Amino acid sequence: MQTDCSSEQLSFQAFGGRRVEGRFDAGRTTTDAGWLALREIEARRGWLERFAECFVDHREASRVEHAISVLVKQRILGIVAGYEDVNDHETLRDDALLALACGEEDLVGEHRPRERDRGHALAGKSTLNRLEHAVVEEQPSRYRRVALDPAAIEGQFVDCMIEAHDEAPERIVLDLDATDDPVHGHQEGRFFHGYYRSYCYLPLYIFCGDHLLCAKLRPANQDGAAGSVEEVARIVDQIRSHWPEVEIWIRGDSGFAREALMAWCEANGVHYVLGLAKNARLNRAIGEALEAVRREQEATGMAARRYRELRYRTKKTWSRQRRVVAKAEQLPGKTNPRFVVTSLEAGAFPAQILYETIYCARGDMENRIKEQQLDLFADRTSTATMAANQLRLWFASMAYVLMAELRRRGLKGTSLANAQAGTIRTRLLKIAGLVKISARRVYVSLSSVHPLQYVFAQAIRQLQAAPA
Repeated sequence: MQTDCSSEQLSFQAFGGRRVEGRFDAGRTTTDAGWLALREIEARRGWLERFAECFVDHREASRVEHAISVLVKQRILGIVAGYEDVNDHETLRDDALLALACGEEDLVGEHRPRERDRGHALAGKSTLNRLEHAVVEEQPSRYRRVALDPAAIEGQFVDCMIEAHDEAPERIVLDLDATDDPVHGHQEGRFFHGYYRSYCYLPLYIFCGDHLLCAKLRPANQDGAAGSVEEVARIVDQIRSHWPEVEIWIRGDSGFAREALMAWCEANGVHYVLGLAKNARLNRAIGEALEAVRREQEATGMAARRYRELRYRTKKTWSRQRRVVAKAEQLPGKTNPRFVVTSLEAGAFPAQILYETIYCARGDMENRIKEQQLDLFADRTSTATMAANQLRLWFASMAYVLMAELRRRGLKGTSLANAQAGTIRTRLLKIAGLVKISARRVYVSLSSVHPLQYVFAQAIRQLQAAPA
């Protein structure tokens, strides 16, 4: 028989002549008072509410305890707070502050009509698990009554980016990258990937700065650039419908230097800066520069590099000749030639500036992907079906959107302005609080020894000052 931890007496090491004891009996408390900051974002943006509108509820109304909007918010806010599993919500469903952030009117579940839900403000693990297995609108069944609109969800991420800007920018850069999402079971769509040396998915990410625009789960038995033309075309069309004058660039590593993507960009007025895999022809083309930097490195003992301009076309795959910027670099004991293909003109963007300032800046996107996977559990794709795993990825992506807005707006000018999502959660959002509920107000007594209480207060003020 399982022990009731809330009533179990805990004894710790004695302190002098005093006993040290404890019990889980503090009542309406929370360890995640940072949900209040996320609630301020949602109050002004409404992003979670509109994300929930991408779901269609076919459940019988008389049997429904929790609206779809509450379920979606509960799942995403739980991820932001560090609860990767729906199992955690069997206890979190009693957190009145989470219920407040989700917009649940019955904060303590006192008026639930069904006995099994009475006393619980939010949904338990079983209900959230059914949400994660929602199907597309054309496939609802008696066992799967919640459907979703994938196209609407994908468009929501672009809308969030557009709304986060106070005015239209002159230029935006879309960063593309593929990464591995290891799987450890027999999930649908899993394949062995030779480069990553594991069974995995191969999700496609597209960012604009720190704004997430696309998180597409894909099987690993395909090229890293597969589907990128369709995703870029969709995103560019949506952006231009709001900002018709904005200049758009795309940027990616050599895995995206594909004829289809470059040709689409050239036909649609989008510039590209893409890594290009080295080969014998390219190395021969900069042979003199490689020899020169080799001699320079031997003479000085320091890394040496030079840049060269090329006009290059592959023998079979490219439809035209294109500009290639080459970096001839000699490191101690290693020759390191690198190449970038671009549609940008040499007069406006010389070789060194294009490589060091424009192309190398794409490395910051990798930090955003790490936040997704390490801090917000985007790689928690352990369900049997690929559709359910894609929905989990979207939940993690919306959690990132909230966290990025908190950092961008609320933490601007603070010590956490450039912090990773995991650091923000640990240092700022994990605040102990005592929740007191009356007919007139909800009062939260926050921990008076929280180290960053002044940063938290400043974040709340700055979020409330942000335009709706």
